[in-house]
Amino acid sequence: MSSSVSSQHDHVLVEENSFARILTLNRPKQLNALSFQMISRLLELFLAYEEDPNVKLVMLKGEGRAFCAGGDVVAVVHDIWAGGWRAGANFFMKEFSLNYLMATYSKPQVSILNGIVMGGGNGVSMHGRFRVATENSVFAMPETALGLFPDVGASYFLSRLPGFFGEYVGLTGARLDGAEMLACGLATHFVPSAKLPMVEVALCDADSSDPVIISSIIDQYCEKSSLKEQTVYNCLILYILFRNYVIDRCFSQRTVEEILSALEREVVDQRDGWISATIQTLKKASPTSLKISLRSIRVGRVQGVGACLTREYRMVCHVMRGEFSNDFLEGCRAILLDKDKNPKWEPSKLEHIADTTVDRYFSKVKDEDWEDLKLPTRSKFNLPPYVIAKL
Repeated sequence: MSSSVSSQHDHVLVEENSFARILTLNRPKQLNALSFQMISRLLELFLAYEEDPNVKLVMLKGEGRAFCAGGDVVAVVHDIWAGGWRAGANFFMKEFSLNYLMATYSKPQVSILNGIVMGGGNGVSMHGRFRVATENSVFAMPETALGLFPDVGASYFLSRLPGFFGEYVGLTGARLDGAEMLACGLATHFVPSAKLPMVEVALCDADSSDPVIISSIIDQYCEKSSLKEQTVYNCLILYILFRNYVIDRCFSQRTVEEILSALEREVVDQRDGWISATIQTLKKASPTSLKISLRSIRVGRVQGVGACLTREYRMVCHVMRGEFSNDFLEGCRAILLDKDKNPKWEPSKLEHIADTTVDRYFSKVKDEDWEDLKLPTRSKFNLPPYVIAKL
């Protein structure tokens, strides 16, 4: 299998294998956090590969113990301090454009999620056709703990999870393992990490862009459990069904306050440690983030992926400007910079945030030089049916 690999110093490594391209995120010490330069490079490569008839498949993976832990938020904060809110907004404009291109890509993307996949890492994987989880996978959208909200098109893919599981994941930042990702639909396949090299070779040798063929190839390496493992799995399923019943009953409530009240009633009835932990997580998160996140996911249920990203860009611009709340900068200070893990949210309570304030995050930014997100132009005539369904 012939290949050419770019310099080891690059943060996006490129490997060419016949009709496939393998891209590796290569900032292992930073858990492959996406810099502006990495996002720009990925956008450039994906655009070029779509026009290249010799490329039939794109694989994306991460070096080290993470696929991608998210966008380089610390760099974004420093950019805001140095150049104002627009510097931060430019990062998200480029990132969301990449997310949209991946969501509407005419060729199959296979993301190998062998490790941590959080925040922006989900933006460059969940929108692709195939997401391969392993025993090392750890999924999360932890933005509400940072004073942000689940972005990168999360209001599209979280809102399409079963029941109200997306609200639960988006508001709490709950971590899911590979099996849970597969069960809820965030992953399309579960493959033991030891078999990943064989999957890559088989996909490169396939010389096909047919999703049915690609899926069947990955299926050949999926985990097949023993009878003993199946018994344990069945017990786990029963617990998950109970947990999801509680999630649906609580996270289907209209407001964050009502969700918390429902959880507090459940903890009295069930005395389940998981419910208590969920309550504490919500109480530690930014109240503003919780409210705009819930609204975003609910609105995302009835929007296409492009509309979701356009709206999320409006929201993130308001967050960067800090006109209603500076929780994003405060959350990054407390969690990522000073690491005292004691953010001072303002407003500090859910009841201090009116619906009219939440409404303003969804409005256009009142700045004469500001523009809505300009998404890459896509032609429905060149897109497969599973992509057209997202528009």
